[in-house]
Amino acid sequence: MNIAGKVVVITGASSGIGRATAKLLAERGAFVVLGARREEELAAVVGEITAKGGKAAYRTTEVRQRSDLEALVKLAIEEGGRLDVLVNNAGIGPISRFDALRVDDWDAMVDVNLRGTLYGVAAALPVFQRQKSGQIINVVSTAGIKIRPTMGVYAATKNAVRTLTEALRQEAGPHLRVTEISPGMISTNFADSMTDPAIKEAMSKRIGDVAISPDAIARGVAFAIEQPADVDVGSIVIRPTAQD
Repeated sequence: MNIAGKVVVITGASSGIGRATAKLLAERGAFVVLGARREEELAAVVGEITAKGGKAAYRTTEVRQRSDLEALVKLAIEEGGRLDVLVNNAGIGPISRFDALRVDDWDAMVDVNLRGTLYGVAAALPVFQRQKSGQIINVVSTAGIKIRPTMGVYAATKNAVRTLTEALRQEAGPHLRVTEISPGMISTNFADSMTDPAIKEAMSKRIGDVAISPDAIARGVAFAIEQPADVDVGSIVIRPTAQD
């Protein structure tokens, strides 16, 4: 395993995929530095990790604020001495039909899913360049692979992240590894951010019927990290066997 001793920043870490990833990496010996908006939930995750002998820290983080990402990376360096991995996981999905004209929701998805990822890259990249090592893992979605009604803007933001991830990989040179992971239907609170009641109800039911544990994505993140330094896992798709 090439995880023990690594310093890993994870956004969207208070629940779901981020929480599962933080716990798994900490179990395998990483120092995890967690960011999210909900301080109480963040503190609880850190408490769970440290109670089991793991090492973790947190900072409340709004990924729409570039300064918050910079402060999260700074915390990792102050507490851990370096930064080895950034997991850009924060995301929201207030999906709807285009003709519903929920433009505020569109703006929010662009700001969190796309701009928040870019701010993470901007915060971590100078550190990785100084160190001549590092890894960026961007959590995308299978929604960008198979396009469905109501998912247009959400899928567009995720595919934008997919595109920037591949461009960054090609620009990165020999010292930076870049990975994108596309989860399918995962048992998380994804539906909580939805503002259309009918779509929220339908999505909640589908998640309940089909979804797999966020632990599956955490294992995918761990797989990408634990590879040798000269091995770059470019893309991983993880979905339920029951998902069409």
